Formats: sequence, structure tokens, C-alpha cells
Amino acid sequence: MNNLDPHSFTLVITGAPYSTQAPQTALAFAKAAIAAGHAIDRVFLYGDGVHLASALVTPPSDEPHWPKNWATFLEEHEVPGVACIASALRRGLVDDKEQKRYELDASNLRAPFTIAGLGEWVEGNIKSSRTLYFHGDR
Repeated sequence: MNNLDPHSFTLVITGAPYSTQAPQTALAFAKAAIAAGHAIDRVFLYGDGVHLASALVTPPSDEPHWPKNWATFLEEHEVPGVACIASALRRGLVDDKEQKRYELDASNLRAPFTIAGLGEWVEGNIKSSRTLYFHGDR
């Protein structure tokens, strides 16, 4: 018998904010899933999706601030947001630990996001009943 919650999701976002609709569509899905009584186990950012976790994104005041909107959602619903470490480092996204490790001048990871390896993606696939991918446009 399967012990998985039949209503839990891991969301994987591979598209960057402002150049794809992936983060926006994923957030709309996540809000709808929570409103319907389902659970979001975690959100995993991969590839260009890690830009969603940058504390340095500053859109014009008349545009939605997708990184802030995601951070607020994650905090309100106590959902872990994880950026793939390999994708993050390639794109200049670092937390305090990686800043020190690589002797960089600053860190730029937006709270509550964390940086971790693909094990987080694997664990999400195991714990959740479904894994949904939100890809960038190609």
C-alpha cells in the first residue's frame, strides 16, 4: 500500500521570472492547490528557475515582483523553496555558506530559499504524490 498523501505536490521550476511564464504559472497552481486543501511539499528551482531566488531582482514598480511573491507564499504556507546548487552557482546565486567557500564579496539568496543538491529533488519525488514541472519557453 502506498503511504503517500494523495494530494501532495513537488513543484519544479526551470524557467526564469520575467523571461518565461513558468514562475507565474507555478505560483497560480500552488495557490489554487493550497486553497483546494492540497499540500505543496517543496518547490525546487533548477536551471534558469534559480533566478527566482535572487535577492537582487528589482523589477519596475508597475510589474509584479515574482521573487518576493514566491518568498511570501513559501513563508505563509511553510513550504521549503530550494535552489539547485549547481544551477545557482553557474548563475551567480550564492548563500552565505557558498560566499565564504568561494571567497566572494557578497551573497544574494533571498530568504526563505535555500541552496541544496539534487537530493532535494529526489526526496520531493519520493515524498509527494505528484511532481509537476514548470519549464521556460524555448
